[in-house]
Amino acid sequence: MTATILVVDDDESVTTSLELLLKQNGFDSVSAATPEAALGVLADRRIDLVIQDMNFSRSTTGEEGLALLHRIRRSHSTLPVVLISAWGSIAIAVEGMKAGAADFVTKPWDNARLIGVVNTTLKIFGAAPAESSDRESLDERYEFSEILGRDPALVRVLDHVARVAATDAAVLIHGESGTGKELLANAIHENSVRSAGPLIKVNMGAIVASLFESEMFGHVRGAFTDARRDRVGYFEQADGGTIFLDEIAEVDRTAQIKLLRVLQDQTFQRVGDGTPRRSSFRVVAATNQDLRALVADGIFREDLFYRLNLITLEMPPLRDRKGDIALIAAHHLREVSERYGLADVRLGNDVVRWLAAQSWPGNVRELRHCVERAALMARKPILSRGDFHTSTGAADASRAERLDRDVLPLDIVEKLMIERAMKQCQRNVTHAAELLGLSRAALYRRLSKHGLEHP
Repeated sequence: MTATILVVDDDESVTTSLELLLKQNGFDSVSAATPEAALGVLADRRIDLVIQDMNFSRSTTGEEGLALLHRIRRSHSTLPVVLISAWGSIAIAVEGMKAGAADFVTKPWDNARLIGVVNTTLKIFGAAPAESSDRESLDERYEFSEILGRDPALVRVLDHVARVAATDAAVLIHGESGTGKELLANAIHENSVRSAGPLIKVNMGAIVASLFESEMFGHVRGAFTDARRDRVGYFEQADGGTIFLDEIAEVDRTAQIKLLRVLQDQTFQRVGDGTPRRSSFRVVAATNQDLRALVADGIFREDLFYRLNLITLEMPPLRDRKGDIALIAAHHLREVSERYGLADVRLGNDVVRWLAAQSWPGNVRELRHCVERAALMARKPILSRGDFHTSTGAADASRAERLDRDVLPLDIVEKLMIERAMKQCQRNVTHAAELLGLSRAALYRRLSKHGLEHP
C-alpha cells in the first residue's frame, strides 16, 4: 500500500515542491497551510507520516509548530512527524524532538536526504513492531557471528539491530568499556543495504582538536604547513557505506557544531578548498558515557545528541549476562589455543563457577584477556581456579575483591582499574588503553590526572 504523507506549511511554493518530490518517489501526498487545516485532514483520512514546518505566520519562535505537534501527538500518538526547520531554529527542532517528533530536516533541504529521512521514518515508526526473536532464528536471517551469547538481554539488542539495520537511521550505541560496541556497529553495517560499501571506524577521542577538520573532512595540498598532498577525510571515505564514530563524547564543543552540520546535510568542504562535497553515509556512534548528563552539564550539544540518537541501543554489561560468561571464555580459549599452537585447553568446573561469580568491570575485553593470560601462563590442558590467581597476583586480587565488595568513590575506582590494566599489560600503554576501551591519548590524560607514572 502506498504511504500517504501530509505536508503542513503556509508557503505554497514549499508544499508544491514537496508534493512533487514525494510523487516522483512513489508517495501519495496532501497539503495543509494551517494547523487547523492539518488537523482536519488527519480527522478525515489515513495519513502515514506528517512533514510540518515550525511557523505558520510572521512569527519565528516555533511555538505554532510545537503547539501543532502536541495536538497531533494527543490525537494520533503513533503517527510519525518530521519537522522542517531553518538552521537558525535548530533549537526549536530539538524541542520538537523532545515532544515526540521522529526527526528534523533543515531548510533548504536536499531532495535525496529528505526522501531518505521519509523512508527511514516510515520503516522505523510507521510499522507495527515485529514479534521478538530467539538467537537461533536471528542467526538464520542475519549475520551476527562475531557476537557471542544467548542471554535474553543480548538477544533483545540483536533483535533491535535486525529491525533498524535495513534503514539509514542514525544509531547511538551505549555501553560500558569492553561490552562489544564496535562488534554491534559491525553487525549494523553487515546487515544493512550499505554492506557492500566501506565501514569507516573513527576513534573520536584520538583526534586532536586542531586537526579535526583535516581528519574528518580532508584537506588539499598546501592548506597548511604540513599538507604536502591532498587528503581524503573520513566522511568522504565513508561514501556509500557507514561511518562509526567511537568515543563520541570525547568531541569538544567547537568540533561538535561542525559535526552536526555534516550529519545534517551530508555536505562538507576540505580544508583549503571552498568546493562543497557530498557523501552518502550512515552514521553509527558509540560511547560509554551518559550523553544526557553531558548535555545537562553543557558539555555536549543537545542538538547533536538528538541528531545521533534516533535509535539508541544499550549493550548490556557482562555481569548482567552471567549465562554467557562460560560460553565466551570457552570460545576465546579455543582461539588462544589455535593462535599460539597450544594443545586443546579447557576450563575446569571450579573455574567456570568462579568466572561466573566475578563482576568483570572490563566486561568481555577483560574476560578475554584474563583467559588468554591464564592459558599462556599455565600451559596445561585443564585450567584450574589456581591458574587464574597467577593472572592477577595476590595484591591485585585483594584490591579487586575490595573493589567488588565495597562502594568506592569513582576516582578511586578509575585509578584502581588503570593500575590493574597497566600491570596486566606490563606497562604497555597501547595494550592497556585497548583493555580499558580508551584511546592512547585518553589514557595518558588519566595517568597524569591520577599522578601515575607512565612510559
